[in-house]
Amino acid sequence: MKLYNTLSRSIEDFKPIDENLVKMYTCGPTVYNYAHLGNLRTYIHEDVLVKTLRYIGYPVKRVMNITDVGHLESDADEGEDKMLKGAKRENKTVWEIAQHYTDAFFRDMDDLNSKKADVVAKATDYIDQYIEFIKGLEKKGFTYMANGNVYFDITKVENYTKLSGMDLDQLRTASREDVDVDVHKKNPQDFVLWFTKSKFENQAMKWDSPWGVGYPGWHIECSVISLVNLGEQMDIHCGGVDHIPVHHTNEIAQTESYTGKKWVNYWWHSEFLIDNDGKMSKSKGEFLTLSLVEKKGFNPLSYRYFVLNSHYRKQLAFSFDSLASAENAYIKLKSRVKAILENADNKQANEQAALRYKEEFKKCLEDDLNTANAITVLYDMLKTDELNSSQKLELVADFEKVLSLDLLKEETIEIHDELAEYIEEMIQKRQDAKKNKDYQLADSIRAELLEKGIVLEDTRQGVNWKKIN
Repeated sequence: MKLYNTLSRSIEDFKPIDENLVKMYTCGPTVYNYAHLGNLRTYIHEDVLVKTLRYIGYPVKRVMNITDVGHLESDADEGEDKMLKGAKRENKTVWEIAQHYTDAFFRDMDDLNSKKADVVAKATDYIDQYIEFIKGLEKKGFTYMANGNVYFDITKVENYTKLSGMDLDQLRTASREDVDVDVHKKNPQDFVLWFTKSKFENQAMKWDSPWGVGYPGWHIECSVISLVNLGEQMDIHCGGVDHIPVHHTNEIAQTESYTGKKWVNYWWHSEFLIDNDGKMSKSKGEFLTLSLVEKKGFNPLSYRYFVLNSHYRKQLAFSFDSLASAENAYIKLKSRVKAILENADNKQANEQAALRYKEEFKKCLEDDLNTANAITVLYDMLKTDELNSSQKLELVADFEKVLSLDLLKEETIEIHDELAEYIEEMIQKRQDAKKNKDYQLADSIRAELLEKGIVLEDTRQGVNWKKIN
């Protein structure tokens, strides 16, 4: 298994700390709004990473946090409080907002066939552990108090920017200019471990602490939750590329200062999903969510298929036209598998060929999760004459352990009257075209129906049709 490691900026052989258990942490959602498609792309690729590791034989323990505590919009602890923003927008308490969007997130994960993490940890359940962690950093001299808040002093850390490779001047230049800078910091990149003073009135989420009533800074939760659930060292830490310069950099600084050890061996980051205006975010009006995709008539798994046909380390341009193309390809793929299911053959098994396709699929995944090439192997396997139908279906089931596209799932599909009339009309046009020996038109009608998920079957008794998606 080879993975790109952001820390070394190179593809490395994957060697777990313990062959018997891969320890993996994935940054979870901040539950103040729905996850947008860019967020979901990262979670899909993380799901593939976990399933790939298990596919090739590694047991995995995956931990994910749920950020249900208020923190600021900027990674640098500046800007607007996300949870308060959501509560004001919907006239609910912050606790109601957190639960509502946590439930919505896991519905999205279910719709995308993404497996839930082994441990899902709510940030608000770890307040006592944050306090102990901060006390440990305080004892070792990594903190200071200013304006009632506890700050982490980055100048006490050697090679603070080793993950991003940026120098501090670059980080300052990259900082947003539209937020209020915290004038109480000794250094611009210092970050808050515990707030007791905030510019927000009526902050709902507050707890007692040795430094006063307040709430934790954002970066602390991932460090503490991982230490509690995975120990002082782990194999893989995942997230989006936007986490690299500040959030993950600060996680490393505080965690390794606390333990005195290297914390993570492999830093794994997924690139942006982009639209015509660049990176997708929740700040652009009606942002793109999975429920919006469904309202427009798309299958959520068409989005998963769309994502799997790209590499996680490359930006992916999204449009509804590109999603429609992906859905058409996905429908055709399902119809091809369906045809094999319904047309068993008696060909002799070719075990050597079957093993070769399985190894090719595995090699693609082991090559830094090259899912696009893995799907190509799937297509090649389905159209080969080397395998009988039973072997093909066995390999589809095997590949589905990672792809999770419901290629073998039987679905009950309702057909409304207008669609049924349209299908019968198109079948008649095709029959007329065949009578007139216009086979090009007949083939184009069949192809048009197939794009809509309608499979035609010519029999002696007439033409039968089925909707597969």
